[in-house]
Amino acid sequence: MSFWGYVRPDGSVGTRNYVGVISTVTCANDVAYWIARQVPGCAFFVHQQGCGQSQPDMDIVHRTLISLGCNPNLAAVLLVSLGCEGPVDDIMEGIAASGKPVAKVVVQEIGGAGPALSEGSRLARQMVSDASSTPREESDDSRLLIGVKCGASDTTSGLASNPSIGAACDILIERGGRCIFGETPEMMGAEHILARRAASPEIGQRIMGIVERMEKRALAMGVDMRGANPSRGNIAAGLTSIEEKSLGAIVKGGSTPIMGVYEYGEKCEGPGLSILDGPGQEPKAVTALAAAGAQVIVFSTGIGAPQGFPFVPVIKVTANPNTYRRLSDHIDLYVDIGDKAGHRELGQTVLGEALAVASGKKTKAETLDYVNYPDIWTSGTTF
Repeated sequence: MSFWGYVRPDGSVGTRNYVGVISTVTCANDVAYWIARQVPGCAFFVHQQGCGQSQPDMDIVHRTLISLGCNPNLAAVLLVSLGCEGPVDDIMEGIAASGKPVAKVVVQEIGGAGPALSEGSRLARQMVSDASSTPREESDDSRLLIGVKCGASDTTSGLASNPSIGAACDILIERGGRCIFGETPEMMGAEHILARRAASPEIGQRIMGIVERMEKRALAMGVDMRGANPSRGNIAAGLTSIEEKSLGAIVKGGSTPIMGVYEYGEKCEGPGLSILDGPGQEPKAVTALAAAGAQVIVFSTGIGAPQGFPFVPVIKVTANPNTYRRLSDHIDLYVDIGDKAGHRELGQTVLGEALAVASGKKTKAETLDYVNYPDIWTSGTTF
């Protein structure tokens, strides 16, 4: 099977052809927003990070911004900086290594928000014009990296929608494609199962290590996540513990060997199925999948999680018929828990939808423009 995408200078293939207007620090968010809203064909990325943080957290922010800028769905990138936050040129160089055009506007240097808006809009318009000449080309589905996420889960998530997405991952990986999933808190109590699937003992140790590290972060704040469930919505929807939630969550990654474990904000370079360290909270978790290089994200939800992402289409899948009826404006695909079709057949359906979206079909979140406010995860104190 194949999809129609935009071939980039580094050989990757985008499913969208945006100019990314990326704020390098929270203080520049408004200018990035104004530029993107003034120039059709732009997608903006804003966040609450980039200043007053420890060096380890700043390293995460910069790594994430570089990786986001390298995502194949962006034809070019305009960075919007305040000017005092840090090494913006390093971020530019990191993105430019992918071969795509990169420019910047610095609010403090250019004379304020007004001149930054004017110059940024001029640069963005030229980038959009240049990108518009890039045609979609037929590409093998082995060129696809699908990010997988679940949120607002209920009992149908672990029984039907997550296994169906996992089957889609298995099928894509059999064809040479790649998948990646994260949400480290939702591996707790099931990490030993994932570790057994690791392609090497070292990868298995890394899986156990990221879960232990996340648990220690919670314990340092006086929170014991074992035997509990952090979400009131999950409990109301029938999930009884973090272990039960994790057992249902990990099946969205399918059944193939786990070939790699990545830190938050790192690009996924390896084959097959990979794991990504990070939180479960949607705005920060979806950012990590986009930074990993996912061109499409498939998101399972039981009781309804509506948000998407600025430049990576997010497909919402549910197996809850009530959610599908009640939130039809937000749900892209319904997998029937009572369907006689097995998970493998439902996986074919999920993958077919992912390929259609990769070829240009709009997701519900895209049509609603419910995509605009992600964030970057950091784990330290803001000073």
